[in-house]
Amino acid sequence: MTAMCDVAFLLLSFFILATKTKPPEAVHVTNPSSVSTKVAAEEAVVITMNKEGKVFILLGDKNHQDKIINAINKNRQLGLTEGEVKNLKKMEFIGVPLSKLKSALDMDPPMQASQMEGIPTDSTNNEVVDWVRAVVESFSGEDTKKMNLLVKGDQQTKYPVFRSIIQALSKNDIYRFKIVTDPESPPAGSELALHPPKAEGEK
Repeated sequence: MTAMCDVAFLLLSFFILATKTKPPEAVHVTNPSSVSTKVAAEEAVVITMNKEGKVFILLGDKNHQDKIINAINKNRQLGLTEGEVKNLKKMEFIGVPLSKLKSALDMDPPMQASQMEGIPTDSTNNEVVDWVRAVVESFSGEDTKKMNLLVKGDQQTKYPVFRSIIQALSKNDIYRFKIVTDPESPPAGSELALHPPKAEGEK
């Protein structure tokens, strides 16, 4: 018979070899905390602002990724080749001006998020408007309520950067969106703690 310590050792070895460590985030953001009962879906388009004020976009909605890229390529006449579109799909974060996107996609090795200058958001050139427009167009003929668009900002992000994101959304007639925060428990004895909202589909 096999000793239990041998079995335990084999199981431990298996889990160590099979476990994948989570890679470090390309764009580090310390989320503000809030009392929340909902969890953000992974399949989403995420607009991220770091503490330096740089803005990035993540095309995490794989079902609409092709349509978003086609829309931004057509609307801004970027002239992306098939190879550049393929590289764009591989990018974890997009954080360069549209005028520099083509050259960034041709870089070898690929440009890292830490090297990116961020998507312009100033009053004369807010390119987040173009990206959000491409997202909205990708849902043409579909229920836009199913559009999963998240805004994620570092707790040290300055308000003018956040305001520029709000303006980009409103210019595309988006007035309701989700903000990513770190959840915390409601205060003890509060109405939310005593009567937590029911989950969707729960009676």
